[in-house]
Amino acid sequence: MKKLISVLCALFLVACGDTDISGTWTQPVPGMAGLNQGFTLNTDGTASSVNMATLAYDTWRRDGDTIIMTGRSIGNGQTIEFTETYTIEQLTPDTLVLRNGDATFTYSRE
Repeated sequence: MKKLISVLCALFLVACGDTDISGTWTQPVPGMAGLNQGFTLNTDGTASSVNMATLAYDTWRRDGDTIIMTGRSIGNGQTIEFTETYTIEQLTPDTLVLRNGDATFTYSRE
């Protein structure tokens, strides 16, 4: 019952947009124990990558339960601009869960 109440509260916060999403969010790098990767969302709408040299985030914006991030993929002698759109599945002061299609990503606030 406690878990259900926690989930409902988290969903309510996402729906209402009451939790501040700005800050640095990271997750473990798959297969590399002790290393984290992620992004920083600044209050002015700019963004930056954390420990991802080939994926450079530039901007972000929130629209309800959606976050849109733009940036550049850098590699193999070329740079490709991108826009990523995620659904915010969960947002608490310490946890951010994003979904893009079938992929789900869980981040912790630093």
